[in-house]
Amino acid sequence: MHHFTRRQFLTSTAALGAASAASSLLMPVRALAESPTVIRAENRVIEVRGKPAKVFGLIQPDGTHGLYAQAGERFRVTLENGVDEPILVHWHGLTPPVEQDGVPDLSQPPLEPGGRYDYDFPLTRPGTNWMHSHLGLQEQLLMAAPLIVRDPAEDHEDVQEVVVMFHDFTFRDPEEILAELQGGGHAAHAAPDAGHDGHGAMDHGAGGHGGHAMPDAGPAVHLHDVEYDAFLANDRTLDDPEVVRVERGGRVQLRLINGATATSFWLDLGELEGRLVAVDGMAIVPIAGSRFEFAIAQRLDLLLDLPNEEGAWPVLAIREGERARTGIVLATRNGTVGRLSEEADAAVPAVGLELERRLRAAHALEQRQPDRRHTLTITEAPGYHWKLNGAAHGDHEPLRVAQGERVEITIVDRTTMAHPMHLHGHHFQVVAINGEHFAGAMRDTVLVPAGGSVTIAFDAENPGEWAFHCHQLYHMASGMMTTVTYES
Repeated sequence: MHHFTRRQFLTSTAALGAASAASSLLMPVRALAESPTVIRAENRVIEVRGKPAKVFGLIQPDGTHGLYAQAGERFRVTLENGVDEPILVHWHGLTPPVEQDGVPDLSQPPLEPGGRYDYDFPLTRPGTNWMHSHLGLQEQLLMAAPLIVRDPAEDHEDVQEVVVMFHDFTFRDPEEILAELQGGGHAAHAAPDAGHDGHGAMDHGAGGHGGHAMPDAGPAVHLHDVEYDAFLANDRTLDDPEVVRVERGGRVQLRLINGATATSFWLDLGELEGRLVAVDGMAIVPIAGSRFEFAIAQRLDLLLDLPNEEGAWPVLAIREGERARTGIVLATRNGTVGRLSEEADAAVPAVGLELERRLRAAHALEQRQPDRRHTLTITEAPGYHWKLNGAAHGDHEPLRVAQGERVEITIVDRTTMAHPMHLHGHHFQVVAINGEHFAGAMRDTVLVPAGGSVTIAFDAENPGEWAFHCHQLYHMASGMMTTVTYES
């Protein structure tokens, strides 16, 4: 494959080259031009463990999966519906005007088959983002793709960019899975009050170097309510992984996207050590390590300096609480790629907030007292009914804010599952975990531990009514969404 650098991106209107035949996610692509870029929702077939699987895709006319642009451009995109059911796509990580956010009946009506929507808004900041359906359970069927916004001020010619999107995959109909969950396939439990430290929440896990803390005494945490047939990295399983050719002694930027619907991972670099330089597309004070917590919908940007020798180095994602894993392989031209097991040697712990506690934003919010505080409490009722402040979406009371306010929201989890909470239209700073205040990372998705709490802060600078929800798809589909609404 051609090595794709930022300089090549900036000096060419059409960066050419190809990755492996199955690697559309790694293909150098055009920046968004003056004319709109077309993204078409299509049906496609991938192979999973030797079996064909019909899934969705978000694809440009030249076959490119997803979008690549640079900050300072306008996001001029035409979304076309080429499937036989309504769709709608959310630009996860971007902050568009509310009417272009892609949430059915909140920002836009669904796009009917054969229809098209035009989007046009400024791209104000670089970052690793993604796009995915926000309609029904289409995201489970892989209606998702990378959305990378590069920084034109960066010119690291020696950096090879590698984009990897992880998914959990099932051959089953997602609607059947949801019906089973709502019919009693999952036991609802309220978590007891974990106290200030939230230790009853089994909030544990390794930091960047992979040491595993033992779980604290307390109620059992429920990690998974959906089982999967496979886990994918760029649409492939680890029995036939994508092999990305790299240079001896080269530098690689990994842009990693957890596009799974119900699975948090541990990101494992094996023999390599990387520098974590951004989360959710926003720069942090770098942290060195070889293993990192990676919750649903979050993104990790890592810089790797490869050994000056021939070799092959897997980049793996291991399902929390288990041994199942997927990934890609970085390999030099003559590096030998051996067969990789789809199971790690040992199970990894639950994904917690140990890494989150260590993160510090490179560009934090200006220090300021909040003008408004909200509390958002997560509960579950029998029948797989997930609620925020005692109400399911549709019966909810919005969290009200006003233009120009500094807003703090404390999210309190009274269940025995952790929840990745995503706020649309804004970026927020993590400012407390279980009541312990600190100036953490800027994000758009944060994991709230079972039995614990997380406080986020943001500036209300994007008027509208914005979705705020759990990014575990089956939880959101079962009511776990509210809105942040600007007062007129």
